[in-house]
Amino acid sequence: MDSAATALDDRLPSDRLLRATAAQWNAALVWTSADGAIVGANPGFARLAGLPLETLVGRSLPSLLDLGGRDWQAVWDGARGDHPPPGAGALRILRHDPVPVDLFWQHLTDGGDELLLCEMRNFDERERAEAVARLQQNVLELVATGRSLKQVLDFLCRQVEACAPEVACSVMLRDDENRMRVAAAPSLPAGYTANIDGLAIEPDVGCCGSAMSVGEAVMSVDIAGDPRWAKRRDLALANGLAACWSNPIKGRDARMLGSFALYYHHPRPVAAFHRRLVEACVHLCALAIEHDRARAEINRLAYFDTLTGLPNRQLLADRATAALALAGRTRQPVTLMFLDIDRFKTINDSLGHAVGDRLLVEVATRLKQLFIEGDTLARLGGDEFVALLPGCDAAHASLLAERVLAALAVPVTVADLTLTPTASIGIAVHPDDGMDFDTLLRQADAAMYRAKQAGRNRCHFFRRDMNEQAVRRLEMEAALREALDRQEAGCPEDEAPFELYYQPQLRLKPNCLHRVEALIRWTHPRWGAVSPVEFVPLAEECGLIDRLDSWVLQTSVAQLGRWRAAGVPVPGLAVNVSAVRFARGDLPDQVRAALATNGIPANDLTLEITERLMMTEEIGVHDALDALHALGVTLSIDDFGTGYSSLSYLKRFPVGELKIDRSFVKELDIDAANRPLVRAIIQIGEALGLTVVAEGVEREAQHRMLEAEGCAIGQGYLFARPMPSAALVSWLAGAGKHWVECPADACFSI
Repeated sequence: MDSAATALDDRLPSDRLLRATAAQWNAALVWTSADGAIVGANPGFARLAGLPLETLVGRSLPSLLDLGGRDWQAVWDGARGDHPPPGAGALRILRHDPVPVDLFWQHLTDGGDELLLCEMRNFDERERAEAVARLQQNVLELVATGRSLKQVLDFLCRQVEACAPEVACSVMLRDDENRMRVAAAPSLPAGYTANIDGLAIEPDVGCCGSAMSVGEAVMSVDIAGDPRWAKRRDLALANGLAACWSNPIKGRDARMLGSFALYYHHPRPVAAFHRRLVEACVHLCALAIEHDRARAEINRLAYFDTLTGLPNRQLLADRATAALALAGRTRQPVTLMFLDIDRFKTINDSLGHAVGDRLLVEVATRLKQLFIEGDTLARLGGDEFVALLPGCDAAHASLLAERVLAALAVPVTVADLTLTPTASIGIAVHPDDGMDFDTLLRQADAAMYRAKQAGRNRCHFFRRDMNEQAVRRLEMEAALREALDRQEAGCPEDEAPFELYYQPQLRLKPNCLHRVEALIRWTHPRWGAVSPVEFVPLAEECGLIDRLDSWVLQTSVAQLGRWRAAGVPVPGLAVNVSAVRFARGDLPDQVRAALATNGIPANDLTLEITERLMMTEEIGVHDALDALHALGVTLSIDDFGTGYSSLSYLKRFPVGELKIDRSFVKELDIDAANRPLVRAIIQIGEALGLTVVAEGVEREAQHRMLEAEGCAIGQGYLFARPMPSAALVSWLAGAGKHWVECPADACFSI
């Protein structure tokens, strides 16, 4: 200690010096014990608290401070550690007009006692004005630098909460449906914001709804007793919100944009400083919202077509460049589909541009419904539309083009005139037809002109081989429709395009006929026998699978009924049902009617479904599966192991059977790696009480291995090929006779 300090120490005893310092210190000082009881305070704290100095000792400091829901013990423990206590700088004195303060904590020891010293400094008017000015400047800088509206509003709320730590802020926006949307609420509980997001703007949905409804500031001093909070009171109180002050945000034309709100954790009125903050924030919010909307409008004009709202050429080119760059790395196809409305110039010239524009809007509306997220449908200008299809190969592009032509062919009424728009479509596929956007666009345009030259209302690929495939699919779809029409019209049996074949499924132990599976066959006058692998997926894509599945179900069940009446020993029937078929919701009723009409017990029918159906989360599909199970129908998963197999759905859904796909059985006696897979499927079935059927059994070695592994049912050329109904009867009486000569309790008996 230097001489001056020594001299001072000689003149004043240390206790007098410390008392004078504490009494005249320009900050508020308060000492507490571990339980929060005040053991000492200086006059500065008494003035700040608005209480006589002599009444402070013994009072609870936590009762004079708003801890914002924090526990006093956490404050004490934090001060004793290496880090400031929770809430440092975020507490305030509880007065009629609360004053924000900065807090500084210090842990002290006095012999065996432990104390906590808290130093408080409050903001003066100059500091408050500077805080508001800084807030305005920072927000304006964010807006000027192009930050997103969400970033700006979130920053604004956080800055307000830093200036007034006792509040929690929110900004709500009014959407086009007059509903509240949470734009920013960084400190409000997520459960609360999730519940209020999307509420209709009405006077009785709290302060924000009321403020936007009446266009004036709304204050709830105590949410618990405010009738405007009747519908949301419990939600607010459960999340620690006791008071709220909300101000409407209005645009320059007085249009309602949203609301800015302050929430409090205790019932109380609004402080004067908070009013000044909110007054500035409401104007900042309005400016940020209108700036964001102006920027969105500029972006729309720059990148979107003003008539249809679709992306324009510039945005299409940008997205195509990005998609092609990604495709170059992932080796995924990218398809460009160029569409031109047929004879549009004639419509425009004869009926006027207003009619032409309305037709373009209708075409755009129909097209938008056909494309999925990730695709880009753009209007280049005039009657030209282009679709960018990342990940789409030629086969899927062909099917999509067919759907486009079908959707456009529906007549539309414009200005009391009925028009039937058609289009010519050209398709180019990356990388074979071009590596960059301009090349692909040029090739697709050229293919479109070839489609026009070929007669319009059709699609054409740039490459000849793809075009031939597309033509083949179009021809096959037309032929499939015609065949179904003829079949349903009741054409003579020898001229029927469709016929059902039946393949036996045989129980391996004991040896007996288990049932037969119905398999559809299509014979075309020019193409001959068409593989189901080719026409069944096409039927699903073009919306014919419902008719096809219905015919197979009704025809096969009726055949089983005729066999039963004739004494033919067929124990049961298996029918394949497409996953698409379940979407209509009437399958259980149709199955019930078919069984009742033909006198077939439900447990004699098995419906084979794919793993893809089990993956869906649609409630209607789940209900249909449950209804079929309740009816007594067995559900079998076909081709098990080839899709997105999941053991969870085997427990969730009423499945009774698994069919091992022929790809596993084919190499069972050749490839040793297949046997553990087949064994695992059989063991899964046994563990879950499911029957296991192996399809594609062609060699005796496969038969023996499956039998040794405990497989219950076999199906394949080794036992019998698929055959017409009459041939099946002959087989049962001849080569298959020993399969029906088994114990009565093991197979069907008549």
